[in-house]
Amino acid sequence: MYGQLLLLGIKGTELSSNEKHYLSRIQPGGFVLFGRNVESPEQVRALTDSLRDICDVPPIIAIDQEGGRVTRTKEIGNTPPSAEQLRIAGKPESLAWHGIQTGQLLSLLGINMNLAPVLDIAYESDTDNALRGRCYGRDAQEVINNAGVYNRNLRRMKTLTCGKHFPSCGLADVDPHHKLPTSHKTKEELLASDLLPYTALWPEMNGILTAHTHFSELDPETPGLPASLSYNVVTRLLREQLGYNGLIMTDDLDMGAIINTYGRGTDVQMAIKAGNDMALICHQTDTAEKALEALNELSLFDVQASLKRVRKVKKKLPKFPAFDQKRWDKVDEEIMELRIEVLGEEAARGDQNDSIANSRSPVEDY
Repeated sequence: MYGQLLLLGIKGTELSSNEKHYLSRIQPGGFVLFGRNVESPEQVRALTDSLRDICDVPPIIAIDQEGGRVTRTKEIGNTPPSAEQLRIAGKPESLAWHGIQTGQLLSLLGINMNLAPVLDIAYESDTDNALRGRCYGRDAQEVINNAGVYNRNLRRMKTLTCGKHFPSCGLADVDPHHKLPTSHKTKEELLASDLLPYTALWPEMNGILTAHTHFSELDPETPGLPASLSYNVVTRLLREQLGYNGLIMTDDLDMGAIINTYGRGTDVQMAIKAGNDMALICHQTDTAEKALEALNELSLFDVQASLKRVRKVKKKLPKFPAFDQKRWDKVDEEIMELRIEVLGEEAARGDQNDSIANSRSPVEDY
């Protein structure tokens, strides 16, 4: 039962016999796919079907398919424009098509949740904090407008969505994949800016993902505590003050911001006690059983609300059509048409890597 509080990565393009064994025993709430899991469209669909087969309860199968540098399918298809490229183009219809195409693509692959949209505000475009190119606006209203169009059209395709990274990574001074960023924004400053996209859009989303950033003004008595593990941030701010009662997930607990400080087991316990409903373990997948052992130490009182919210979201999981290569090819062609519309013919048909020069972030390579 407590396995429903875990969202796990897997190692390769198909399940090994060992993975089938321990995942069948854990019965996780879901899975997260990355580039390492992608070899061909047919292979991904076979993989997601096999993940459903080993689960007694239908799993969430999630992916980071944002467009631009964070496109997990870039090796098997065209890369959609990034949030920044769509923002600059300034065409709501392009944002809508991006959402529709992404939903169609994920449906063919058997993926039911996109860990998007990014709701962070792009304050400083040159900071190497993993967000460059991934934000929909330079102020709260621009994020609301652009991310809202994308999110609504993605959900039209029955794909579940999850806004990130609460409460904000926009002013992070370092990349949480490497170490913990710190923000000195006050609650009042956050309420006036960074939190507005969440309060405006969460009625239209299926979840919120919490950030590995320390907010010194929100946790003055616990220096270095990430927001994702903070009761003050997740429960007191998001749940109690702002009134959010939907699904909350942590960002990947295998990031340097967490794993460099907290041991596996302690981290998942802290995540759930802080108010998160699901803990993400994306890369150190061999530690999943240890994580479950730690969760089993929690009382039913600690987890019953989270289990209820996970069940509620799973009632919305869509059914999938059979994989259709012709349909895949058509959607892939339409993504190129969108690239041309947003970037121009020459740029669209050129290098689709969309990596950020001098970036040290692994986010685009996962």
